[in-house]
Amino acid sequence: MSGIDERDVARGEEDGHVQKPVYGGAAQPDGATDVSRGLDEGGWPTTPAEIPLVAHDEDGREPLPAVESTDYRAQHRHSRNPVDRLTRGLPDPLRVIVDWAVTIIGAVAIVLLVKAFVVNPYRIPSSSMEPTLHCAQPASGCEARFSDRVLANRFIYHLRDPRRGEIVVFQTPDAARVKCGAGGTFVKRIIGLPGETVEVRLQRGVGYVYINGRKLDEPYLEQARRPGETYGPTKIPKHSYFMMGDNRSQSCDSREWGSVPRGNLIGKVFATYWPPNRISLR
Repeated sequence: MSGIDERDVARGEEDGHVQKPVYGGAAQPDGATDVSRGLDEGGWPTTPAEIPLVAHDEDGREPLPAVESTDYRAQHRHSRNPVDRLTRGLPDPLRVIVDWAVTIIGAVAIVLLVKAFVVNPYRIPSSSMEPTLHCAQPASGCEARFSDRVLANRFIYHLRDPRRGEIVVFQTPDAARVKCGAGGTFVKRIIGLPGETVEVRLQRGVGYVYINGRKLDEPYLEQARRPGETYGPTKIPKHSYFMMGDNRSQSCDSREWGSVPRGNLIGKVFATYWPPNRISLR
């Protein structure tokens, strides 16, 4: 016996009192059971408060790590943002300033790249393209309250050749500044293509364009805006284009300063975006 005398047990049985075995240095009182004390038959705790819970994997081989909170994971997740990596370790206010600066600089760079290589807006300053494109009164020959603002496709002529009848934006030859008193960027319509012969013939006092001896059909041109004088014939040089405005009587164009080299073409006008009542695609 481990610490319990058999004679004491016998005497206790004669008196009707049996001392329970000692668990943890204390005697279990009469009437108490192992279950009431939260112990199993082997003396192990059975209540949830006393059993340490340890998570195991599906096979029961190794303990699983404790589940981390979402916030903790977010704090330790590696950022893929290069700005975050470059500013790691900086105070939060400074990181915010750097982030905004990078955002603004990036937006400006994108706008400049789009304008330089994709699409660029232009304002119509004169009446040379009336009534197809309006300029603002009170300038001579202008019919609208606001000038039309158009968008030019800057990359299309890197993919294909310019076509007759397209309205284009281009840099004028040097002679335009002398003949027209203005130079820079013009908006006109392509009338003649490289190698063609252009001529304006009068019929009952009204000028009609002829290309290689054949009359050009121009449905976009109003009869009253046709020229009243002859021109040519003139052969267009290679890699050059003959430009004319739709308002022929008030257009200073290739009839005055010659053909435009292809390298001077900026882009094709494909849309009018202002004013709202003039919004359209071409």
